[in-house]
Amino acid sequence: MRYRINGKMQSQTMPEGTTRAEARTKLTELVDARNKGNAVETSKLTVAQWFERWIELGAPGRRRERVGQRTLERYEELLRVHVTPKVGDKLLQKLRSTDIDDIYAGLEDVIAPRTARHVHSVFNASLGTALRTGLIAANPMEKVVRIPRPDAKPVVADIDDDDGDQEFDDHSEGLTEAELATLVEGFRPSGLYPIVALAASTGARRNELLALRWADLDVEKKTLDIRRALDRSAPTEKFKLAFKPPKTARGRRTVDLDDATIEMLLGEKRRLQRLVAGIPDGVDVDLSLVKLPAKALMFPAVPDTGNALVLTAPRVPRNVSKEFRRRADLLKFGIKLHTLRGIHATALLDAGMPVDLVAQRIGDDPAVVLRNYSKRKRSKDAKERLANTLTALAASFLKS
Repeated sequence: MRYRINGKMQSQTMPEGTTRAEARTKLTELVDARNKGNAVETSKLTVAQWFERWIELGAPGRRRERVGQRTLERYEELLRVHVTPKVGDKLLQKLRSTDIDDIYAGLEDVIAPRTARHVHSVFNASLGTALRTGLIAANPMEKVVRIPRPDAKPVVADIDDDDGDQEFDDHSEGLTEAELATLVEGFRPSGLYPIVALAASTGARRNELLALRWADLDVEKKTLDIRRALDRSAPTEKFKLAFKPPKTARGRRTVDLDDATIEMLLGEKRRLQRLVAGIPDGVDVDLSLVKLPAKALMFPAVPDTGNALVLTAPRVPRNVSKEFRRRADLLKFGIKLHTLRGIHATALLDAGMPVDLVAQRIGDDPAVVLRNYSKRKRSKDAKERLANTLTALAASFLKS
């Protein structure tokens, strides 16, 4: 079939077996769409090429807003790994719902349900943008038979989600105060010790911790301002480490610190001042005379051998997560760095702190905190406190 749009000849081949009457009906629809301004010009754009263009545009959705770089790379990864190998060479306008069904059927045995659902969400968003921009006449996703469910029974473990955007990332049993102290102390020989200690005492996200500057610490008020986060989980040639505002308005917050945490941070600052000034340990000098750059990070990147320390250079977040997991495994704890966020929130809730104050402290929605808290196993200390409270309560009205 041939017809024109804005003077440009278009053609469309109907499936084998199509009758003349069916072809005539289809041609009438195409001409009608052209007359209404809804016609789609024939394009040789492949699915893979469209994905690349969509990512370059910032992966806009219905609200036509760009997403953050961390999210952008995650979208690109999901499409590249799980969709492009199956249909990347196919013309975008030839993509059918059956092609998508085949992709989803193949995902069931290789990735977790939640990841499969993420693949669907990103895939659908990209096709939605293609529809709105006139690249396709209809979204084949609307006719997909079975969409992945995030609550389906998992087949394999999900990929690393230590990206700072996930919340309570597992339902492991909370640690007692003694166990948490043992974990943190086990990191003392490691360069990660101040990061781990601060994560345990504040519940801050990994990417928030790595973006902290010394200017964010107010020793007199005993507070720490969280005003930014790292925007990348790992630098690539296309996506570089950068800073961004917190993901939500709740993320921009001021956290109260205890005296022990403040002293730990000041000890880390003194260590950096000695390194900058070249002052050996044990030499008594007035370190207040050693000024750090205005944007000096609390936990800058560790320089390679022979290179100078750059206090404004951030660490690679994913490397920090891997190093934490390696040492935590050696200490027989088997948790991720992000788990400390959930442990901190759980400990505060177990201690009776109101959920709205806990949510404010960790920069989250109270409803989300409460929902995730209900899914977690309580710490041994919390169970003992509950038993003691119930015993005292019963004794108050069951007197013999």
